[in-house]
Amino acid sequence: MAYAWTKDLETGNTAIDKQHQALIQAINDLLESCAKGKGRSEIGNTLKFLSDYITRHFGDEETLQKKYGYPGYAQHKQYHEDFKQSVKQIQAEFDKEGATIQLVAKVNSVIASWLINHIKKEDVKVAMHLRTKGA
Repeated sequence: MAYAWTKDLETGNTAIDKQHQALIQAINDLLESCAKGKGRSEIGNTLKFLSDYITRHFGDEETLQKKYGYPGYAQHKQYHEDFKQSVKQIQAEFDKEGATIQLVAKVNSVIASWLINHIKKEDVKVAMHLRTKGA
């Protein structure tokens, strides 16, 4: 099942929304590869992209939060750190066991689900705060 970019995922911050769209596209690309029987060969590339991109993306979000005094910054940063650890664990599993069907499913269930929920529940709060500060 591919993930669609919908209005409820928009934060209103163009840069952040574009980065979220790129993350969702990477997950969709992996799911499409899986549907074509190529998921195992693509998972390494997807994990590398996600790991690198979330580091940059989370850094950008956190910079905005600090700059505009987001009151939930510490908790939001902890969500990011926890997620980065989840991605590292999946990457370590990939490095140890290779691309298994279970690992592909984990990327979908752990990474994609977390990302969608985080955007809908947490990033929209940040975006609302940024709008009140004129960002």
